[in-house]
Amino acid sequence: MKHSIIFILALLLSASASFSQMTEDQILGQADARIEKHRKGHAILQLVGPDGKAIESGTAASIEQTGHAFLFGSNIFWLYGRNFGADSPDFPETEPEKLAAYIKYYTDMLNFATLPFYWWSFEAEEGKTEYDRVDHAIKWCSDNNIVVKGHPLAWNYIDPSWLSGTPDEVMDLQIKRTGDCVRRFKGTGLTVFDVVNEATDYDRTGPRENAPLLTAGINAIGVGPYLRQAFTAARTANPDAVLLINDYKSGEDYRDKVVSELVDGNGKQMYDVIGIQSHQHSGAMPLTELWEICERFAPFGKPLHFTENTFVSGKQGWDLAKQEEGFEWVSTPEGEERQAHDVVRFYTTLFSHPAVEAITWWDFSDDRSWMNAPCGFLRADMSPKPAYTELKRLIKEKWWTRTSAPVLSDGIAKVHGFYGQYDVTVTVDGKELSGSFEFDKNTAGLVTVRLK
Repeated sequence: MKHSIIFILALLLSASASFSQMTEDQILGQADARIEKHRKGHAILQLVGPDGKAIESGTAASIEQTGHAFLFGSNIFWLYGRNFGADSPDFPETEPEKLAAYIKYYTDMLNFATLPFYWWSFEAEEGKTEYDRVDHAIKWCSDNNIVVKGHPLAWNYIDPSWLSGTPDEVMDLQIKRTGDCVRRFKGTGLTVFDVVNEATDYDRTGPRENAPLLTAGINAIGVGPYLRQAFTAARTANPDAVLLINDYKSGEDYRDKVVSELVDGNGKQMYDVIGIQSHQHSGAMPLTELWEICERFAPFGKPLHFTENTFVSGKQGWDLAKQEEGFEWVSTPEGEERQAHDVVRFYTTLFSHPAVEAITWWDFSDDRSWMNAPCGFLRADMSPKPAYTELKRLIKEKWWTRTSAPVLSDGIAKVHGFYGQYDVTVTVDGKELSGSFEFDKNTAGLVTVRLK
């Protein structure tokens, strides 16, 4: 395994030396061309009618996208905290107008949602978990065509209040908990998990003070064994799960001390996705730095998910509600315009990079947001900010396919569009027939569409 790690590091160091040194103007100026190349493709459809026969040539097929293959998401902690109660799968009549607005704006734009699995709250009393609440959330996501993710399974940020034992015993419980969560939701539609969170700087002041037991457990066995044991437990629990390593660090330490450590005895990568956080409360990072982060991790050959991302629409700074006595962190008109500007540049850059496959915002609304920061796409009253309007314009207009195609012999119709899900409609003998299909960069050969 040591030789495998050295080999991987050599490749990455070689790749880092050849980072393309583009300017911000070049990154944005060439983005549309990269998006055309990496986010769109050709699909050859074979349209088949209710009788099982190919649609005759001479008609036209109307083709409209209904969803993206790319994952545009947010955490849904506000929704999870007020609804999805274990006693009822339905939404209670709590803040009904805000609830309706939140749901409308979320489902109108996004197709990916993160659910909270923080151990200290998910299992506040030993043995009493929020599994039932998650079941209801999964159903809601499924009903709304939203892919769901659990975050995180292993994180030494706060010790559960009931946790006790030696470092080895605590680690055994942490690893068991990781496998139990993945196993419990196998077959439910929840297969994506942030397995280990923020391991690069696990021994910083906050974890040492708030999670002394878990931090001591990691210290006792070492970061590498901790990572590999957690991922082994998750993979054993569900071999088909999509497993992420996730961190707020995005430099060489994360690359070399965490991601590169996650290989088994045969040198095989144990993760499916590299997660990268990007909380930019104090101002947007240069796009050249953002691009370099993507280039730093792309050589691993795994998809990149930008898992937690923020720009504030008020005064910029870090945890200002705590730093300044009496400070009320509110959204302002000028801050909202700046946020919208930064969001468009950020999403355009990442959507144009071929290694990136998901972007998750943190939080969707300002109401009870992380740090009480005005970082949402919606204000606290659930009205949309300019950032929401601009991003929806990108996702559902600029990066969206609506087209038509002539039906050729044998029911063949050719489509060029963004990867994702589609509806197809044709009119035959005065009767409208419709069907659906999806395709992505791995789709090959004919895609059969059965029309009804």
